Amino acid sequence: MKNFDLVGIKIILISLLFIISISNAQDNSEYLSAKESEPQNFGWMQGSPPPSDRILSASDGSFFQFPALRWSVMHMREFLPTQNVSRGLGVSSQLEYALDENIDKLTFFPWNSQTPMTWEASLWENYTDGILIMHRGKVVYERYFGELDENKVHAVMSLTKSFTGTLASILVAEGVLDESKLVTYYVPELEGSAFGDATVRQVMDMTTGLKYSENYADPEADIWEYSAAGNPFPKPKDYKGPVGYYAYLTTVKKQGEHGDAFGYKTVNSDALGWIISRASGKTVTQLLSEKIWSKIGMEQDAYYQLDGIGTPYAGGGLNASLRDLARFGELIRNKGNWQGEQIIPVWAVEDIMKGGDKKAFEKSGNNQLKGWSYRDMWWITENKNGAFSGRGVHGQAIYIDPAAEMVIVRLASHPIAGNAANDATSLPAYQAVADYLMSKN
Repeated sequence: MKNFDLVGIKIILISLLFIISISNAQDNSEYLSAKESEPQNFGWMQGSPPPSDRILSASDGSFFQFPALRWSVMHMREFLPTQNVSRGLGVSSQLEYALDENIDKLTFFPWNSQTPMTWEASLWENYTDGILIMHRGKVVYERYFGELDENKVHAVMSLTKSFTGTLASILVAEGVLDESKLVTYYVPELEGSAFGDATVRQVMDMTTGLKYSENYADPEADIWEYSAAGNPFPKPKDYKGPVGYYAYLTTVKKQGEHGDAFGYKTVNSDALGWIISRASGKTVTQLLSEKIWSKIGMEQDAYYQLDGIGTPYAGGGLNASLRDLARFGELIRNKGNWQGEQIIPVWAVEDIMKGGDKKAFEKSGNNQLKGWSYRDMWWITENKNGAFSGRGVHGQAIYIDPAAEMVIVRLASHPIAGNAANDATSLPAYQAVADYLMSKN
């Protein structure tokens, strides 16, 4: 192992939401079902004080172990330092409702299955905490499970990356950020790192060549050191590594050629967070509030988790409500226009929608997502409807289908972190809803 304690680093990793369950390859049947694992069945953190066997903690990692994570994803601010994303002082925008009771009964075939599944059954299969569907600007479906309700925010994990990428695209459209510039034009501190000769665009699309592993099964993988650097809690006594996300980024070494292949690596998102903060002179939290959160009548403030020196975790630290995420999705679907007002430049969204380099994506080994691409930290399906998505571990998603005029937002707490665990029963379900909504035209 490296020069610090392995057990301590594993606790750190859980605390920072980087965790990919060590049982990632296990079948869902090895876990409690969604109904069995609902938080109300356990009584976590209830009482003054809670009983000792019902206390969850970030310091020992218990707060993010299944099934406890089904409670903690709605309570991250109680465990970790955070920074607010203000909605401003205006009234919230009203969402128009036209609920459709037929959606629960829609059926589809999960990947590699000849047995049909209903939309409603898929929600339980995927440990859904909340889901909302908008069609042509109206809410046609909204449902909450377990600990989540309309008053709570939820950790969106790597879905955060799509917000970071969108902010970067906005700054490019506004002329504040030049995507063709080297990263070091904005962040000279990265001169000696792998990012030193990468362009801003290569970081935005994750086509950087980095010697960096996120193989969570490997105790020597770089992700452990990255997690240790970002840990907001006291370090182990023998820790000698970098302190903070930015300090770690300066140590990343190059491997391969920039621009050659897509590689999904969280360090790109935090590097982009640093770049856009330097280019704009504002923190990621300030940017999100000023460009989006205070502009479209969000119902609630959002917040970011922080590292030990107060840096927002641009790769996975955002927490927000279901309805506000749907407002954001609808803003993007309408190319930055919100109820007749152009909030963000049309170019910024069209740049996302045009997709990335499919050949570069193919080299990434995402075999379940054949033909997809990646642009501005959004996943582009390249399907006939032009659908694209923000995605986060444990089942978070904003899925936008322009042809169907549809936005789906899902918040979840699946026991297996990787999206491969739920794509087979999520992506075809989304398509079934899109087909149904288009048939109503």
